[in-house]
Amino acid sequence: MRRSGLIQRAQGMGAHDHVCWAFDRPEEFRERAREFLGEGLRLGCQVWYVASEATADDLADIDGWAAASREGGTRVLSVDALYPSGTVVDPIDQVCTYAAATEAALAAGFTGLRVAADATALVRTPAQLAAFTRYEHLVDRYMATQPFSAMCAYRRREVRPVALAQLACLHPNANTTTDFRLFGSAAHSAVLGGELDASSRALFRTTLRRAQPAPTGDRLLIDALDLQFLDHNSLLDLAEYAADRDADLVLRTRWPGVSRLVELLELSEVQVVEEAV
Repeated sequence: MRRSGLIQRAQGMGAHDHVCWAFDRPEEFRERAREFLGEGLRLGCQVWYVASEATADDLADIDGWAAASREGGTRVLSVDALYPSGTVVDPIDQVCTYAAATEAALAAGFTGLRVAADATALVRTPAQLAAFTRYEHLVDRYMATQPFSAMCAYRRREVRPVALAQLACLHPNANTTTDFRLFGSAAHSAVLGGELDASSRALFRTTLRRAQPAPTGDRLLIDALDLQFLDHNSLLDLAEYAADRDADLVLRTRWPGVSRLVELLELSEVQVVEEAV
């Protein structure tokens, strides 16, 4: 079971959890990284710390860090060395990189891989942001079924609020509020939670276009059990997205308004599976 929602600390995360953390000061990111990675060590994970000017001293006070380092359980990487200034990541290649690292960690006897990364430098330009948001959804789909967990951190003064919203809504967990969340699932095309109305429509359309949740066969199955409101335009956007992929939209939801909307709009290609509240 994956966690999802608004969080205040980077603790209590499991093997498949994914966190977006917006921070103001580098010290704040380091503190959250210590929480997240320290817990990863206790869970038996190999842990990676990726940051600008990252040093092992940043995390030296984590209980068990020195012993884990001697056994290959830690890596400290400079984001500046890994990605030259202005790098636009290839979403698929990036997922493959972490998938290979996860497999290597498992082969070495660890329970999985856990990464805390300051990704601010990778979302500064529109092209970088578009590619990285696509990557965020792809890697979250990988995390849903594999023992890879990550905290993606972004510095507020360097990432515009609109860009931060585009990133945060693609994470199951975030320390900043979002109108809705769209993220990966082991059993569905995607999970959709929160509220979708006129104020969030532009962001939702952008998110759908970038994330591209994939149908299974001829059905786009959306776990909307945590969806609290859905307006008619957002429902039409979802139905159109599914139709463009020759799929019927199937919504699992607890919100009774969805069935009424489908009936009023005469959406024969949309199936609603109502769950008990």
